[in-house]
Amino acid sequence: MSANLPRIAALFSCILLAACDASGPELPTSWAVNVGGPAHTGIEGTAYAAEAGVNGGTVGRLESVKGSQDPDLYRTYRRGDIQVALPLANGAYDITFHFAEPDQVGGGERVFDAFAEGQRVIDDLDVMAFRDGKVESALTVTTPGVVVADGELNISFEASAGEPVLSALVVVPRQARSDDWQLVWQDEFDAGALDEQKWTPNIWPPRKVNDEDQAYTGREKNIRLEDGMLVIEAHKEDYEGASYTSGRIHTAGKGDFLYGRFEMRAKLPSGQGTWPAFWMLPTDPFRYATKCDAGEWQGNDECDAWPNSGEIDILEHVGYQMDHVHGTVHNEAYYWVKWEQRKGRILMDGVDKDFHVYALEWTPERIDAFVDDAHYFTYMNEGTGWNAWPYDHPFHLILNIAVGGVWGRAGGPIDDSIFPQQMLVDWVRVYEKGEP
Repeated sequence: MSANLPRIAALFSCILLAACDASGPELPTSWAVNVGGPAHTGIEGTAYAAEAGVNGGTVGRLESVKGSQDPDLYRTYRRGDIQVALPLANGAYDITFHFAEPDQVGGGERVFDAFAEGQRVIDDLDVMAFRDGKVESALTVTTPGVVVADGELNISFEASAGEPVLSALVVVPRQARSDDWQLVWQDEFDAGALDEQKWTPNIWPPRKVNDEDQAYTGREKNIRLEDGMLVIEAHKEDYEGASYTSGRIHTAGKGDFLYGRFEMRAKLPSGQGTWPAFWMLPTDPFRYATKCDAGEWQGNDECDAWPNSGEIDILEHVGYQMDHVHGTVHNEAYYWVKWEQRKGRILMDGVDKDFHVYALEWTPERIDAFVDDAHYFTYMNEGTGWNAWPYDHPFHLILNIAVGGVWGRAGGPIDDSIFPQQMLVDWVRVYEKGEP
């Protein structure tokens, strides 16, 4: 990305000095800007230019920024009637917006839409509410596939409450997956039944973890293969003390991985109360625990195996906020209890109607999350030890639909009219880096 910055500077000089030749300058194909602030290099290497192409509103500054490995990026911002006009080569771009709520406001006090090329790309954005109800927390929202057809990207905002705010922007074309990854494990779900050499169902009562409302069962009603798909299906029914049932399967002891690329092609359930996930937990949960070394740890508040030994969420989706896909990491240094959750969000169309590929790349240096190869979240190894990077030992895969729970009910009560709901999984694949 940094290679384009001289071209951007030359382009603006050319325009200001009216010195362009007849053919005009070469338009850049990517761009990053620190809104209201100086040039900045992000922790993951993104080169942010000093503000150019962004106007309107007033510049402000935040002294405290939570929830980001790159707090300096969010210290400056604009608020008010913000307009962006950026010369850009024609094509399709993924745009990542960076926000932080600067004021002590409540939910609903600052709500706005974002528009790119005249199309609404973010609807009813409430930075504080989107960021776990916390002010001063960094929020990233990626909107994929914005098409520029006239040589200029135009972005604007419209508020229904308060004023819009903006901290930074990144605009990049879609990058294809690297050819360095080699397939090492897969399940295409083409057999007649779940492969017990690869997967184990959790059989759990309600409330065991996350205050979830469902019982997890191993019944065919909740977990089965059908038409070349894995079907995880949630039902509204009374079952062994629960009012809902669903399925959760994992690969612990059968598919344990240290680094790699992890992919799932799936169609998600919909409706308020659903909480599907594709994620990873440590196969040795006690590796960095300080209060326990054996026994049951999930749902055990007396054991700090979680978050100490880590969690990696490749995909989470809550049905009260359809088409918002989340990627997250949890560890002792940075998680929601400390107001320091590290997470990203991408807005997709029709996750319950279309199949998408949800993916994550994990190396010793970094973790990156994607949907359909649109990159939207990075977490870097800061080199400060296990508290911030417990991701140095094997993890296993988990697929499930939770019903309700602390996040599934955050948008309101479970809608019983929606059931049954399915997550359809076409395949799960794991890749490792090939030899150079």
